[in-house]
Amino acid sequence: MLLSNVLQILFAGIVSAGIGFIWYHPRVFGSVWMRLSEITPETAERGKKKMRVNAALALLASMLAAYVLSTFLSKLGTYDVRGAIQLGFYAWAGFVVPALSGIVLWEQKPVSLFLINAGYWLVSFVSMSIVLLYMI
Repeated sequence: MLLSNVLQILFAGIVSAGIGFIWYHPRVFGSVWMRLSEITPETAERGKKKMRVNAALALLASMLAAYVLSTFLSKLGTYDVRGAIQLGFYAWAGFVVPALSGIVLWEQKPVSLFLINAGYWLVSFVSMSIVLLYMI
């Protein structure tokens, strides 16, 4: 893989992580997400001890998603914003929605928790697709 491709994927991963930082901020969806996820203040405090490792793993996960999106963009010959948005949407609808639906179907979590998490990934996939399109 060329250095430019690695930088594209790194940047798209950083964009996704930045969206997550904003999306799950307490003033946006973070407080509601914590309540719906049944995360207590004690649990959150324990999680802070692993914050750096978890943030690095989340970045790597986003970079993996960016790599796959980049491959799809290339293989599909997507060269405009409309195509990038469609790709981000279809990847989200085909992979993320089915994977996350289990929290409602089997874990008996509220639909609103699904909507918060799925909404993040929709915005993230579309944003990463657009970023990757312009960096190709």
